[in-house]
Amino acid sequence: LMLEAAPGLRPIAIFEELRRRYPHDEFGSRRTLERRIRVWRAMKGQDRDVIFRQSHEPGRLGMSDFTSMNDLDVSIAGAPLDHLLYHFRLPYGGFEHAHVILGGESFVALAEGLQNALWSAGGAPRLHRTDSLSAAFRNLDADAKTDLTRRYDALCAHYAMEPTRNNTGVAHENGAIESAHGHLKAAVKDALLLRGGSDFSDLAGYRRFIDEVVTARNRRRRPAIDAERKSLQPLPVDRTSDYQEVLARVTSAGGFTLRKVFYTVPSRLIGHRLRIRLYDDRLDVFIGGTRLMTLPRGRAGANGKHGHVVDYRHVIHSLRRKPMALLGLVYRDSLFPRGAYRLMFDFLLDLQG
Repeated sequence: LMLEAAPGLRPIAIFEELRRRYPHDEFGSRRTLERRIRVWRAMKGQDRDVIFRQSHEPGRLGMSDFTSMNDLDVSIAGAPLDHLLYHFRLPYGGFEHAHVILGGESFVALAEGLQNALWSAGGAPRLHRTDSLSAAFRNLDADAKTDLTRRYDALCAHYAMEPTRNNTGVAHENGAIESAHGHLKAAVKDALLLRGGSDFSDLAGYRRFIDEVVTARNRRRRPAIDAERKSLQPLPVDRTSDYQEVLARVTSAGGFTLRKVFYTVPSRLIGHRLRIRLYDDRLDVFIGGTRLMTLPRGRAGANGKHGHVVDYRHVIHSLRRKPMALLGLVYRDSLFPRGAYRLMFDFLLDLQG
């Protein structure tokens, strides 16, 4: 009766409810009850969703998705690396590409990862499928969502691919890559164990490690991948944009703020309006048509606290003239080039106190 009234009840809940209702009776083991419930559901339970396995044509479909890698405890120079993998797959031949993403799911991350994947594959499929981009749409107004949709459609059009999306919340529609996530993560985990650790000296080293794991997986499928490459569409002459372009004015503080992160630049740029190309892991900074520099991309804290990307060379000339400004400087901890400088500063403060 309980199952008829609430078919979704878990066996453990039914077992505990029976014990509560009839405290003086014995009901045997929980596993016996689980077996009987499984048989009842097979005979009288509700119909379940059927996943329709698809046959794939060579060169027809490419699939993109993101997967979290935080459960593998990867670190860079001892600091935990909060990251995703962008994962692309051609389901017919099994070609895969993976790209380390430092921020969350975004159009910029999708555009960079997808284009890297297509150029690595040597061609483009006729259709590209991804999720609904709901994570990238989060907290955007209607105009921004429309613009993001337009940019995604333009990205696919540049490679002559028809853009398609899953229905929101229906993960198995992307099943040819969803299941591959687990296999790829298992391969990465095995490779980390064979390596003897999950700490890398720098991000570039970890990215090379991921490339090696994916390359080894593709090598095992080489005949099918080579066969599918013949059916892929030719690539265009050039890539299209895989960045977001924004404008920022350099303030008297010697930098600009973008996405809750303050970046320092040479003080001679104070008062100038800069054109910023925003990538997942970096910023390219332009004045007019001239590229000035590349800055590592910072992230705001999870609690909304502003982040800082600071190069001491940009401000040290002013600090020499105003050394006491260092005491209350909001980005002081980000200013020190190495931890030893921070320890020395704290030591000097203790001596003064």
